[in-house]
Amino acid sequence: MGSIEIKKDFYINGKVVKIISGAVHYFRIVPEYWEDTLLDLIDMGCNTVETYVPWNLHEPKQGEYDFDGIKDIERFLSLAHQLGLYVILRASPYICAEWEMGGLPAWLLKYSGIRLRSDDEQYMKCLEQYFSILLPKVSQYQIHKNGSIILAQLENEYGSYGEDKEYLKKVFKLMRDYGIQVPVFTADGTWNEALEAGSLINEDVFPTGNFGSHAKENMEILEKFMQRHDIEAPLMCMEFWDGWFNRWNQEIIRRNPQEFIESVKEMLEIGSVNFYMFHGGTNFGWMNGCSARKEKDLPQITSYDYDAILTEYGAKTEKYHLMRELITGEQHRLENRRKTCSYGSVKCKNRVSLFSVIEQISTIIENSWPLTMEELDHYYGYVVYQHDFQSYTKQSRLRVIDARDRIQIYVNNKFIGVQYQEEIGDEILFETSLDNQNDLKILVENMGRVNYGAKLQADTQKKGIRTGVLIDIHFTKKWKHYCLNFNKTDAIDWSKEYIGGPAFHQFVFTIDEIPNETFIDVTNFGKGIVLVNGHHCGRFYQVGPTGSLYIPGPFLKRGENVIVIFETEGVFADEIILNDKPIYIDIHK
Repeated sequence: MGSIEIKKDFYINGKVVKIISGAVHYFRIVPEYWEDTLLDLIDMGCNTVETYVPWNLHEPKQGEYDFDGIKDIERFLSLAHQLGLYVILRASPYICAEWEMGGLPAWLLKYSGIRLRSDDEQYMKCLEQYFSILLPKVSQYQIHKNGSIILAQLENEYGSYGEDKEYLKKVFKLMRDYGIQVPVFTADGTWNEALEAGSLINEDVFPTGNFGSHAKENMEILEKFMQRHDIEAPLMCMEFWDGWFNRWNQEIIRRNPQEFIESVKEMLEIGSVNFYMFHGGTNFGWMNGCSARKEKDLPQITSYDYDAILTEYGAKTEKYHLMRELITGEQHRLENRRKTCSYGSVKCKNRVSLFSVIEQISTIIENSWPLTMEELDHYYGYVVYQHDFQSYTKQSRLRVIDARDRIQIYVNNKFIGVQYQEEIGDEILFETSLDNQNDLKILVENMGRVNYGAKLQADTQKKGIRTGVLIDIHFTKKWKHYCLNFNKTDAIDWSKEYIGGPAFHQFVFTIDEIPNETFIDVTNFGKGIVLVNGHHCGRFYQVGPTGSLYIPGPFLKRGENVIVIFETEGVFADEIILNDKPIYIDIHK
């Protein structure tokens, strides 16, 4: 059995250890590539791997748990142990991580009046139920049980959100009650207000800091905070940022490798460190987060490349080589463990409009008034709201009241307009038929819930139409909701009509050998998602900064492969190209 003690230093199995760690999120990398990433981490000179654990991934619907495939955290922990790595486990309720709602499950929003990340009775009841399933699974991998977990996180940057000490105490008690026995830490920005608000002054909980430069100044603040509260613990930066995340329609953020290395040298002289990120990976599916702004939110992109030490697809960067030389003294450069592949162009085989096949790929719910996505138990992606109405004039006016995030409006299958957050609620004029009932459809997209800051609350993060729809000046009643289910794309009847607008585009091609990872060029498409053999690769948007989506090799197969693109703007091409490198868009052109 192993041991870890917290004194002025970390004592692991009785010996002083400086933790040199890298962040690897198992849920952003396909399991087939986990070992490659961890071996690269070891080769760079790290002795520890750190990972978050997203609640919304493991309990996607209340009471339904998923630990299979990319969600198999036990397999990840076991692999890290086999390779000789220590593990820092950040299984806190909230993770931020530029992940959908910071990892909090959207079904929490169904509870009226719930206050997230507080000692709210309903929130704590939901959290305890989740912890009762998760923590016994992971606790068996702690160091004193011959596993690798040496540290566990209480909450994440709580000092940038709240100061509810009763909440922190209750989370800590749940962790201990359900088997977490290793030392527990908090992680906050290194200014006094954040440290005071986010810490739990307790002999079993110690503070760490998050920053990406000016290590000496930041560690001095943390050290003085610990002295002021008589805390004996090692100095550690829990998130030393080596890059940054990216948003739609903004330039890719890059950090100079040499400047980064100089900052790392300073940090390593002071204490222990976890590099955030070592390998960023991909926000597969709907899991990208969103930055909060007063006037509107700014959703983040599918790629979580982060300008990290390894690229999104696991290739070694200049930062990697410089870091390896700094930590290990080795100057020869290691090759990448995998190779990307270009599969060339693929012609479109079939194309069909969403409205022609909508009943085949939807769960249909009728209600008097429009329901939010949370009320529909359809938390991510798209909902089409449909309503029939009689018009008495050739021109009508419409307002959608309080919807999130982006809406596209169609009357009798004719495009009327598109609105994003700052425009939703503005009046739209449109032509109507006097002879027949008019068919109104509103395609609503959830582009990602806020993952950080004051907007992370139940009353701001509900998606879909949240109040209602005015035609003329009255609210309209009797709605159908088409909750689009992209697991049903095999049921699409491709012989149905293409009438423009939102549509599915099918591409079929053959691979003769074991597939390699590749990138699909989507620069000729407007906005939407890509499915590869049923795997949801994520979102694309022609505003950039990315013009491609990453396709891991395991998403492909030897033989026939099917790519389905769901595109919402009516902007598309008759062929796609599969490249061996990612594509970036100059947003200034």
